[in-house]
Amino acid sequence: MDLKPLENQNVFDLSSLNNLRQQAIGAKSGQESDEALKKAAQQFEAIFTQMLLKSMRQANEAFEDKDSPFNASGVKFFQEMHDQQIATELSSNGSLGLADLIVQQLSPNAKGYTPASVIRTDAELNTDKLLGKVAQLPKSEVQDVEKEVISSEESSLFDSPKAFVEQVWDYAKSAAQKIGLNPEVMVAQAALETGWGKHVIKKTDGSSSNNLFNIKSDNSWTGDKAKKQTLEFEQGLPVKKQAHFRAYESIKDSVDDFVDFLQQNPRYEKALEKTSDSSTFLDELQNAGYATDPNYAEKIKNVLERADFKSMLGSIVRRGVN
Repeated sequence: MDLKPLENQNVFDLSSLNNLRQQAIGAKSGQESDEALKKAAQQFEAIFTQMLLKSMRQANEAFEDKDSPFNASGVKFFQEMHDQQIATELSSNGSLGLADLIVQQLSPNAKGYTPASVIRTDAELNTDKLLGKVAQLPKSEVQDVEKEVISSEESSLFDSPKAFVEQVWDYAKSAAQKIGLNPEVMVAQAALETGWGKHVIKKTDGSSSNNLFNIKSDNSWTGDKAKKQTLEFEQGLPVKKQAHFRAYESIKDSVDDFVDFLQQNPRYEKALEKTSDSSTFLDELQNAGYATDPNYAEKIKNVLERADFKSMLGSIVRRGVN
């Protein structure tokens, strides 16, 4: 498909958007489709920029001298043409970056982009300091952010990682059987979310929320809640947010609700179909938007591969705690 005609299209002609769509549909290669998408995004950015400039001009009309020759209709006409040219140049040069964001969101080949519509009602990843680097930020910056997030809003339910694994194992084993998942995966995920039980969110009265998977509370949740500042990822960068989380009477209730949470949300169907393969299950869980951290699945896999984690599980089995 010849995309050269795209260069000659009027970026302010709304009908040309449909032409671009048709050309994208008829693209014979991925490169041609991506090019058509980029042109459509640039056109939208140019229209948006022109509207922005027009609004700025209109905002200044109250201060204009109506009798000034510089405010004549002819001058305004050429001024509008100049604004159109500016909008075109800004869009074609990528100065604003809006077109790039549109392409990143709409392209089927986009990587590392998580639209807000698929973000789970959970995600508290402040335990990254225990399990590796956060995204691609310098270590010093990550630690500064995490120190602010990890606060008195959290409580420690366990004396050590070993105590955490021993207490959670029985509940994880029982709950995991409902979906055919290896209980080790649930324990590792809870360890990542809470820093081996050291950072479990507290309720306003100071008691523990017992929320091991940091599932947020939405309008459908009728139980107790706990409020906390969280560290979530947007465009690969950590962002602090205030959020409400579910609170439970016990650790067992938290583990059981995690399974119910997955089963009641259609977007996790693919993940539940892959529970027999722990690695694929975690990948599908992340793909469905369970967490905002782009490395979430890999971090849980790293916990599963840790020698001390395997040793703790082996000790439980040998002692008959299973």
